[in-house]
Amino acid sequence: MPEVVVTKPREGKFNKNAARRVRAAGMIPAVLYGPGHKPVAIEVDPKQISRILFSETGHNTIFDVEVAGQKTAKAMVVDLQREPMKDQLIHIDLKRIAMDKALHVKVRVKLLGIPEGVKSGGILEQVIREVDIECLPADIPSHFNVDVSHLDLHGVLRVSELPHSEKFKYLNSEDATVAHVATIREEAPTPAEVEAAEAAAAAAATAEGATPGEPEVARKGGKPEDAAKKPDAAAAGKKPEAKK
Repeated sequence: MPEVVVTKPREGKFNKNAARRVRAAGMIPAVLYGPGHKPVAIEVDPKQISRILFSETGHNTIFDVEVAGQKTAKAMVVDLQREPMKDQLIHIDLKRIAMDKALHVKVRVKLLGIPEGVKSGGILEQVIREVDIECLPADIPSHFNVDVSHLDLHGVLRVSELPHSEKFKYLNSEDATVAHVATIREEAPTPAEVEAAEAAAAAAATAEGATPGEPEVARKGGKPEDAAKKPDAAAAGKKPEAKK
C-alpha cells in the first residue's frame, strides 16, 4: 500500500520568514505542481518524507498526496533542499504523476561479489552509480543488482550487460562503462616531494663533512686561495745557490 502524505495548504505570504514559521511548527514548506494544475503551496510532515526517501525505492517512490479541497493525487519527490550544518530537510518539490505516461528516472546500480581481478591485486572502480531509464511509473525498478565476480584485471562492465526488460529502456549508451577493474599504480612524486628529497640528500652530504663540488683544500679547513700561497715542501728545504 502506497504511503499517503497528508498536507496542509499554506496561506499568506510565501517569504523566508513564513517558511521559518512553518519549520518552527515542525513541518516543511513544499510545493505541489504538475500538468493541468496550478502550483499549490503546502506544508508536509518531515517524518513522512524521510520514510519515503529512505525506503527501498527512495526518490523514485510514487505516493498519494492529500490536499484539502482537491482529489488525492499521485506524486513523487523531484527536488529537495537540506540545511547543510544539521542536514535537515527545509523544502521539497512534489510533482503530480500520471500513471499512464512514461517517466525519465535515475536508478541505482549495486555491484555484487568480489571480482577475480581484485583478488589478483586490482581495484574495482564504479564509473556509473545511477543509470537513466524511461518507463511507466508502476514499472520503475528500485535498483539493479549486478554480479561482478567474473571480472578479471582490466575487465569492463557495460550498460549492455545490465538487466534488460521490455518494461523500460536505457537512455545511457549501451557501450557506456558502468565499472571496471584497474591495476593499482604508484603515484609519481610531486615537484614538492622531489625538491624535499633533493634537499635531504644535500643535507646528508653536508653532515658527512663535505659539500658537493667543494675543493679538497676547503675540506681540510683551508681556503682555496691559500693553496697558491703555500710553498712546495721540496722547494722550502732547498738552500739558495751561492753567487759566483
